[in-house]
Amino acid sequence: MDLLCWCLFFMSCLQTLSAHNDFFTSIGQMTDLLYTEKDLVTSLKDYIRAEENKLERVKRWADKLDLLTATATQDPEGFLGHPVNAFKLMKRLNTEWGDLESLVLSDTTDGFISNLTIQRQYFPTDEDQTGAAKALLRLQDTYRLDANTISVGNLPGVKHKSHMTVEDCYELGKIAYSEADYYHTELWMAQALKQLDEGEQSTFDKVTVLDYLSYAIYQQGEIERALGFTKRLLELDPEHQRAKGNSKYFEFQLEKQRKALEVETEKQKERGKRETSEKKKPKEKKPKEKNPKHQIPERTKYQMLCRGEGIRMTPRRQSRLFCRYYDNNHHPMYVLAPVKQQDEWDRPYIVRYLDIISDKETERVKQLAKPRVSCVATISQDLKWTLKAKYDGLNQRQYEPHFDFGRKDEPDAFKELGTGNRIATWLFYMSDVAAGGATVFPDVGAAVWPQKGTAVFWYNLFASGEGDYSTRHAACPVLVGNKWVSNKWIHERGQEWRRPCGLSENE
Repeated sequence: MDLLCWCLFFMSCLQTLSAHNDFFTSIGQMTDLLYTEKDLVTSLKDYIRAEENKLERVKRWADKLDLLTATATQDPEGFLGHPVNAFKLMKRLNTEWGDLESLVLSDTTDGFISNLTIQRQYFPTDEDQTGAAKALLRLQDTYRLDANTISVGNLPGVKHKSHMTVEDCYELGKIAYSEADYYHTELWMAQALKQLDEGEQSTFDKVTVLDYLSYAIYQQGEIERALGFTKRLLELDPEHQRAKGNSKYFEFQLEKQRKALEVETEKQKERGKRETSEKKKPKEKKPKEKNPKHQIPERTKYQMLCRGEGIRMTPRRQSRLFCRYYDNNHHPMYVLAPVKQQDEWDRPYIVRYLDIISDKETERVKQLAKPRVSCVATISQDLKWTLKAKYDGLNQRQYEPHFDFGRKDEPDAFKELGTGNRIATWLFYMSDVAAGGATVFPDVGAAVWPQKGTAVFWYNLFASGEGDYSTRHAACPVLVGNKWVSNKWIHERGQEWRRPCGLSENE
């Protein structure tokens, strides 16, 4: 019997992380929030109609009395000389104005407020909003998107274009500011300012935006630019106390830098004069680095691969990758209907199986999963597709390069399962993705892209049982769309006769 471990992931273009409890909000949950908001809008419209009806009644009363009092005050004595008019005046003031007061004071908000109170318990928290902002900033960095591209909604493969307002840009910049992320603060406050300069109406003014923008630029060491924006702020609000103080401080720092530069220039001139009067020894040439690519940080390589850059597959190696019909050594199940198999990568060997999971099976898995998927990624050991959270820390790990196998410094990684280490990984793609969502292998420069109905397979261990460190991989964030993917890990126990142990370490 194969000892397997199933895992289902559901990833969206906006994975939101709560810093408080490491909770990711899935598209499934956000879909529910959309319907919640739709229900609230319906309730709000009911309230508006009730208010409009009340105001219409008040308006009719006011119009009637306006006409009556206009006539009566032209000849008060003559008007009140009619006994009916006198009676009706007493009646109006004693009774009808009281009725009008009750109408005006009547509360039509009960239904709406009650509904809002009930639904509020399902609303996102401040942590959720911050997480959503961080997710958007992560996408911006990973896919090298400028703020304007995101703001106007020009994303690849997008169906529902969405424009960001000045308020949206400001809020994103403010969240970055609260995290001391001055780089993104500058990007989004600059975008907010750009849209204000273009004439967009907003509850935020340029003074507020410039205040954040100049400080964020200063924090990045660009004092001259910070001073420029501060002066622009003072042109709009000459009495802005913080800006006045900052302006003086920035000017002082720039003068200090200018003097320090003059001193350093003089020192360099003196050194130059001394060197020309002395015989200089020939400088030794430093050897050039043979492999500068290896110096690229893993994070940078990861982001490049997510964008489809830096894939290290030569034409010669590419020519050795093939596609074929696979029958698993004439297995009776596959002799008449072999599966389509295509090579994705050579080292490590990654293969893709096409049309391996049907649309019907995919939908069945989704329907079973949706009620139970309470976060973007959960793990399950249940072979009946029942999903429940198993391992803490998975949320962060899926978006950071990691190994699927337990390393030598993790001897107890799968001890509680009693199944041994993970020999191999199956990755089933149950959806296409409009943009992003690749699985990348930074150490070897490989990228595998989602394709609905297919599955990719690779060995995590050599036949000797040693880990294949070239399988270090990570999921790229989904830029546009949704990503349904299911993992199936094959463990050592039960595989002894199907994959006998090798004799050499890397066999």
